[in-house]
Amino acid sequence: MSRAHVNGIELEYTVVGRGEPVLFISSVLADGFLPLMAEPALADRYQLIRYHRRGWGRSTHTPAPVTVAEHAADAAALLEHLGVRRAHVAGHSTGGVVALQLAVDDPAVVRTLVLLEPFVLSVPSGGAVLQGAAPAFEAYGSGNHERAWALFLSAASGLDWATCEAVLEARIPGVVGQAVRDADTLFGAELPAMAGWALDPGEASAIGCPTLSVLGSDTLPLFGEVAALLRTSLPDAEERTIDGVGHLLHLQSPEPVARAMGEFIRIRSTAGV
Repeated sequence: MSRAHVNGIELEYTVVGRGEPVLFISSVLADGFLPLMAEPALADRYQLIRYHRRGWGRSTHTPAPVTVAEHAADAAALLEHLGVRRAHVAGHSTGGVVALQLAVDDPAVVRTLVLLEPFVLSVPSGGAVLQGAAPAFEAYGSGNHERAWALFLSAASGLDWATCEAVLEARIPGVVGQAVRDADTLFGAELPAMAGWALDPGEASAIGCPTLSVLGSDTLPLFGEVAALLRTSLPDAEERTIDGVGHLLHLQSPEPVARAMGEFIRIRSTAGV
């Protein structure tokens, strides 16, 4: 991966393909968007940009706290570094929260917004989700990072750990090992930042770019509530449901997710957005 010096840190990034730029903002799996970047519906049409946010992979690790706003500023700075004035922006889970913040803080750079089940905890079931993550935090606190990740990913995906691990490793070999190495970022910075973030109704109503909300038919109640919030809060939002998948929708079934994204971007671009 290449490296960009922005905001006093270094971010690892990769750019592939040609066409209108699409920026992928990853979740707690640093390389989670790799399967989508290989799908023809996106790879054959667009310039695809992915990067490791600060604290993930070999991007700079800065001391906690790291705010959602700081991550959004890093994304904007990376686009500027690449000479990209406007991009289609896609984010999954916690990366979807960063994408929303980017659309609020720097709307001029976001042409369209694609949100794959953003991890918004200000909905009614958000508190229960945090409570359910307590065993993962306990395992992390005891130094068992592998168990901590297994508990967290199982809870977030709705899959038992054996199934979840099999899905992840089939799509991105080595991804679980990298996740374990990133445990300090997840438990020390990322989850506390998400717990302190909320989608402000006034800010949400000001997001003027076309938005696509994508969720799995078998996802957790949390993400159904988030989808409903997006549906009622964003002025120009569409929704797609991917059958037979949960929160790891783009890993479980990358082809229909990529197709939904590609069609949305193409139609909105043709309309002159």
